[in-house]
Amino acid sequence: MYIVLLRFTEQKHRAGEWMAAHQAWIQQGLDDGVFLLVGSLQPNQGGGILAHGESRAALQARVDRDPFVAEGVVAAEVLEISPSRLDDRVKFLGNL
Repeated sequence: MYIVLLRFTEQKHRAGEWMAAHQAWIQQGLDDGVFLLVGSLQPNQGGGILAHGESRAALQARVDRDPFVAEGVVAAEVLEISPSRLDDRVKFLGNL
């Protein structure tokens, strides 16, 4: 399981140019079943994704195809996490 952090760069002002393509990229990740959760980092720092079901290399290649990443609007960081303790509300995550 992975946490992907997409932090705005000094090119943040260009986000509007690439927003539709970025949103399509997010939707593809959801449709493919790779993205479990997508949201904004507050306050207005970028975005975060909870992902699973791909190797780190495949996920990194997917992240690199994000128009925000490719155009330098955000800097991406992929963190791998191995769940060891889970609240009952999210126990299903341990089976992914």
